[in-house]
Amino acid sequence: MKQRIISGVLGGIIMLIPVVLGGVWYSLLVFVLAIIGLYEFLRMAGLKPYGFAGILAYVLMISTLWPYLFISQRLALDYSNMLMPVLLLLLLYSVVRKNQFHIEHVALTILGALYIGYGFHYMAAVRGMEDGLWLTLLVLLGIWSTDSGAYFIGKAFGRRKLLPAISPNKTVEGSLGGMLTALVVVLGVNALLGKLPFWQAFGIALVTGLAAQMGDLVESAMKRYFGVKDSGRLIPGHGGVLDRFDSLLFVFPILYLLGLF
Repeated sequence: MKQRIISGVLGGIIMLIPVVLGGVWYSLLVFVLAIIGLYEFLRMAGLKPYGFAGILAYVLMISTLWPYLFISQRLALDYSNMLMPVLLLLLLYSVVRKNQFHIEHVALTILGALYIGYGFHYMAAVRGMEDGLWLTLLVLLGIWSTDSGAYFIGKAFGRRKLLPAISPNKTVEGSLGGMLTALVVVLGVNALLGKLPFWQAFGIALVTGLAAQMGDLVESAMKRYFGVKDSGRLIPGHGGVLDRFDSLLFVFPILYLLGLF
């Protein structure tokens, strides 16, 4: 627990620096997190991150992420319409490999690239909006408060299991506590320091509290299916990038698509 708290606080501080600086620093943060996240996913899925299929996965992932990175304004590369060429190449590769690389591998390769690419795509897109810094900080605060609230309230009052087949330690009480904590923290901070109207801050807090836990459960389901405890070992006490940013991959896209930004 002590190691988890220390690494979590230090990691949060380190992450906030490029978030606040924005521009190329934030783009590099998002890009590196996406690259590591896809590497972890491919490893979990039993695929070679640097093999032919792995390289195609990186190309597809970058194609979804690149247009919203600050550095794309300096390097005008056109990655549009990469899904179909990558899909066809993967299918042909499964034939060449005589089903050693089979149809399930094709699906997992594309799933990983799109799941991670679009998650970080919206994280980058929001930071580039007007008031993007405040929106990004508020969402990150909501995710962190949801995680902390769910953990500590679940630890103290949790009785009923939420989804024991997916994540046996999560409880209904912890889930509700996480959502309540997100509401209190996000609304309180916005009232004191922000300028978003109440309805928008409330919507962001509510959706963040729900979507953050959805993202966490999806990651837990993936790890259970692949038979691994953590996606990686990058962050002591927390696992890998996907273990730490699984909520983010759901929250930013859902908030964006709901028009709460």
